[in-house]
Amino acid sequence: MSTDDTYSMQDVAGPVLRFSGVGMRYGRSPEVLKDINFELPAGSFHFLTGASGAGKSSLLKLIYMAERASRGRIDMFGRDIDQIAATDRPFLRRRIGVVFQEFRLLDHLNAFDNCALPLRISGGRPDKYRADVAELLSWVGLKSRMHALPATLSGGEKQRLAIARAVVGRPDILLADEPTGNVDQGHALRILRLFVELNRLGTTVLIATHDEDLVARSGQPVLHLDNGRMIHYGRGGAA
Repeated sequence: MSTDDTYSMQDVAGPVLRFSGVGMRYGRSPEVLKDINFELPAGSFHFLTGASGAGKSSLLKLIYMAERASRGRIDMFGRDIDQIAATDRPFLRRRIGVVFQEFRLLDHLNAFDNCALPLRISGGRPDKYRADVAELLSWVGLKSRMHALPATLSGGEKQRLAIARAVVGRPDILLADEPTGNVDQGHALRILRLFVELNRLGTTVLIATHDEDLVARSGQPVLHLDNGRMIHYGRGGAA
């Protein structure tokens, strides 16, 4: 069995993600997350809401393993992530698509190559993925900007490109940190439809947002953070 196969979704029994008594602090500062308990079933769709500073971005960082919890336990794909060897973590991260607030595009690559980067890193051949990448970029409204460099793109175009890159590999988990913050309402709804369609194909989706209208339109369950504590874990109406 290959290292990648070790994390096959077929082996997962129960939730794809579970937080149990998780706390997190930066250095010696007070905890930014306190006693967090929740789980995401495989194939579920949730919003993560809360005021600025409530801990939304910190919680996402724990999931994609950019930070480590100070206490408690996080299980992903049925495994305690603290027990996963450092050499295996890159394979696990490939299963997670992330839309960052700051985009994190590579300035020397055009829009097409930025979007295709996850496929290229995983060993895909350009002749196999070229049509899919072009179709996805067209869907997010970047058909005419495929060969443009990030420096020439608007903030909204960069946001849509970052989203396309995060979903192009059909990840098992998609995390999005304020994915509609730089787009108008029309594009926000289009992005939501893209996330919903990806979810229908089996991806577990977690979107951190301040956009109450987007949450209301979706009708999806909400995880709500207040001052580092999860005070709501259910459907709608928390934000």
